[in-house]
Amino acid sequence: MRVLFASSEVFPLIKTGGLADVSGALPAALAEAGADMRILLPGYPQAMDATEAKREVGSLGDPLAIGAETRLVSGKLPESGVPVWLIDCPVLFQRDGGPYQDGHGRDWPDNALRFGLLSRVAAQLCTDGSPAKWRPQILHCNDWQTGLAPAYLHAWELLARPGTVFTIHNIAYQGQFPPEMVARLGFPPEMYAMEGLEYYDSLSFLKGGLYYSDRLTTVSPRYAKEIQTPAFGCGIEGLLSRRATDLCGILNGADYGVWDPESDSHLAHPFKPGDTAGKARNKAALQEELGLAPLPQAPLMVIVSRLSDHKGMDLVLAALPAILAMGAQVALVGTGDHQLEDGFRAAAAAHPAQVAACIGYSEQLAHRMMAGGDILLMPSRFEPCGLTQFYAFRYGTVPVAHATGGLADTLVDTGYDTLMTGTANGFVFEHCNAGAFQWAVERAVALHARPDQWRKIVKACVAQDFSWGRSALRYLDLYKSLAGTGKGGGNGKGRAKA
Repeated sequence: MRVLFASSEVFPLIKTGGLADVSGALPAALAEAGADMRILLPGYPQAMDATEAKREVGSLGDPLAIGAETRLVSGKLPESGVPVWLIDCPVLFQRDGGPYQDGHGRDWPDNALRFGLLSRVAAQLCTDGSPAKWRPQILHCNDWQTGLAPAYLHAWELLARPGTVFTIHNIAYQGQFPPEMVARLGFPPEMYAMEGLEYYDSLSFLKGGLYYSDRLTTVSPRYAKEIQTPAFGCGIEGLLSRRATDLCGILNGADYGVWDPESDSHLAHPFKPGDTAGKARNKAALQEELGLAPLPQAPLMVIVSRLSDHKGMDLVLAALPAILAMGAQVALVGTGDHQLEDGFRAAAAAHPAQVAACIGYSEQLAHRMMAGGDILLMPSRFEPCGLTQFYAFRYGTVPVAHATGGLADTLVDTGYDTLMTGTANGFVFEHCNAGAFQWAVERAVALHARPDQWRKIVKACVAQDFSWGRSALRYLDLYKSLAGTGKGGGNGKGRAKA
């Protein structure tokens, strides 16, 4: 099974969030399961530098008439060795800043062209116009940045094409641009319609992927249901509900080759999962590193997250006085909304022995947070899947989380029955408000003070297995159902409307 996996970020080449983790680990698991994989990624400077065994494949021409040649470079991902193709177009990708924004947090003004090129190259590699001899049977696209690839395949009216799969990692990010970009990106005007690319008087990359792909997936079963409702569908629930038979939720996994406390090079004291003495040493090291009071009995709560209201970080700030009054400590690493960043900085300045706020992102510190923390705070208003709870499980850090998306699919709330049966692996709250969040934290702190009970919860956490192998097999089954169909369009003219 030949699969082209297109994504805007791939760990360890470039990362801003969970999409990169998925795009690095899932293709490796699919390759291990027997698929012939290629990953397609823009040639950002970091990615070009980190890719191993690079060689030029050939020219892609100037598909979007930007006045510069685009070339295809092949290489391999570090460690896994999965083949990767990089789109070498310096005028669009060779720049300082992140993949989506400049150093001041502003979206690149030419993102429509940048990710239009990513989508177009993904489609081109499925045709006779590809400079590579390898042709995919399946094109798997991820999030809005690749959403136009299935639309290009539809526009070109190919006699035969690969089956197309589009995965929604977060429906809140939709890639909306002015209508004039439709012609600029090479689409016929009739595709800019409600039954096509149009979304509330704009061109939507996301809708292109949702409308023209053969199959749609999300990253958890619960999220697949949620996004068909107005509360979670971000205005596109109509299309999704009409395509419900083509939509499924496949839970993400965790890369235990990267997230393993026993072999984790980022830790001061590597330890076996479930080793309480080893975890205590890492807790002490983390407290010292962050300048927190060296209190072994104080529950240390960690946050590894983007700082936004979507992630419930405003709820953490609202409950923080009560959390500190319980004698707990809070350590955070992340970046996001400036108001929330300032709020956590102020809390750390006012309570340096109890609060540490590391604004920015550090993969190394994230690992040490998981190893040293007792409790992980994840009060997300919505969470398509969440990967952080998987990492926390393996490191014996107990999540406190809102029952939404993948968190609801993977967490079992701690109560009398679940403690007795040994299935409790977290503290869950149903209503997403500061009071409900605070009550869940209070329950966690109360159980943390009872070591015998706490060890039962940690044991259940460590026993969780969310390795990628199971998810990869489900994707392979999906691919096999599409391979060789030669369909000319996933959604069919006049089928579903947003």
